[in-house]
Amino acid sequence: MPEWLKLIGIAIVVVGLVLKLRTTLVVVTAALATGLLAGLPLFSAEGFFQSMPYLTKPGQEGIINMLGRAFADNRLMTLFIITLPAIGLAEAFGLQEQSARLIRRVKVATVGRLAVVYQLFRILHGILGIRLNGHPSFVRPLVFPMSVGAAEAQTGAASANELAEDKIEEIKAANSASENYGNFYGQNLSPVQPGVLLVFGVLIGLGYEVSVWRLVLYTVPIVVLSVILAIIQFYLLDRRYARKAGTK
Repeated sequence: MPEWLKLIGIAIVVVGLVLKLRTTLVVVTAALATGLLAGLPLFSAEGFFQSMPYLTKPGQEGIINMLGRAFADNRLMTLFIITLPAIGLAEAFGLQEQSARLIRRVKVATVGRLAVVYQLFRILHGILGIRLNGHPSFVRPLVFPMSVGAAEAQTGAASANELAEDKIEEIKAANSASENYGNFYGQNLSPVQPGVLLVFGVLIGLGYEVSVWRLVLYTVPIVVLSVILAIIQFYLLDRRYARKAGTK
């Protein structure tokens, strides 16, 4: 079997994302395909599966067992689920309406400016080494309705129902981009974040003499560039809303 065929998992991920299939299903399918083509057994040869030699190989861990172990080792990543009931209750009692009403009183607030401010907010949390579940904890219940309120003020809409569906989706995309920019780059400004420590450990293992603080220092220009590009992106978004408001 050609060695390059073992990279089919990459093709599966790319095709799945292009077709907008469910991410979890795509990743698990890619993992199964890659593992089977690499000659790994489906299950470990233990317990019930000892009697199934066609699914196991002595001395080798099965793909399903690997996936289960990886999930168990990283189960703390699912702690954000605990916050969902609290967020749901807050929304049921009018959190979104109150946040939108508040932002409509701020005359200088726009969708783009809110996105930039929130990105800087997330970068600050990255510097402090604080991990937040941004999308479920902040973007969905707070930042998004505030952005909708700002869009209503910008376009002269009386309510969110008067905003076109594509505008709502555009606001969601801008909020998500702001969260991703700030979180992804901002976390690399803290020497205690797992991403920085992972890069540091890999470089040390390869024989490079580096320090954690030097890695953080080289991250600063990338973070600054990400903020500049985001400002341009969100400024152009505000320009589009201003033109539509003028036309209306």
